[in-house]
Amino acid sequence: MASEHEEQAALIKWFDLQHKHLRGRLFAIPNGGQRHILVASKLKAEGVRKGLPDLMLPVKNRDYCGLFIEMKAKKGKATVEQLDWIDYLNDAGYFALVCYGIDDAKMAILNYLANDFKIKETL
Repeated sequence: MASEHEEQAALIKWFDLQHKHLRGRLFAIPNGGQRHILVASKLKAEGVRKGLPDLMLPVKNRDYCGLFIEMKAKKGKATVEQLDWIDYLNDAGYFALVCYGIDDAKMAILNYLANDFKIKETL
């Protein structure tokens, strides 16, 4: 089974190949991971926030200001802080969700870009 890192790296590669006109616009927000305490302290002072989603696509569509994805491995679980960010971002006019694996994330991106949210409940 693929790790969250592998799923996210594959998603970025797919996106850049699939959506050449938007290459590089889907980007990571590197808030997680293990870091030395001094590095973590500096990053926190610079504005790193616990729970912020992993990816952002700053492309406006008909209904939303942009897309945020909290990427999880297929059997991963979102934290309370991550779910709080998802709720906040949705209330702020973004489309934000947790995706479990590359297939969920691809579907979310394709639906977002097509502005078709009939399938939202299945993600």
